[in-house]
Amino acid sequence: QVQLVESGGGLVQPGGSLRLSCAASGRIFSINVMGWYRQAPGKQRELVATITRGGSTNYVDSVKGRFTISRDNAKNTVYLQMNSLKPEDTAVYYCNVQMLVIASAYDYWGQGTQVTVSS
Repeated sequence: QVQLVESGGGLVQPGGSLRLSCAASGRIFSINVMGWYRQAPGKQRELVATITRGGSTNYVDSVKGRFTISRDNAKNTVYLQMNSLKPEDTAVYYCNVQMLVIASAYDYWGQGTQVTVSS
């Protein structure tokens, strides 16, 4: 019923930039928190950044000052602008959407997009 489609991943050199997008479609009700997670080979999935409907943001320490999360509520889309990329940023990035329906909360995940930072 709800689909999250990610785009924007790819191969980039250290110091470069990428912009990830994630658009939600389908039975959309009230979207609360949107966020980005990432998982590197052999590592646990970690939370990268979140943004509330009102625009409050949180970032993992390792990306502060380099990444910016934003959202367009009219388009049900969340973005992740990644600047000054480092090899350690290499991972599969997943978007996440928390939807509120009556008194329940539901989480939806994107398919993942590969980000590779290498020279």
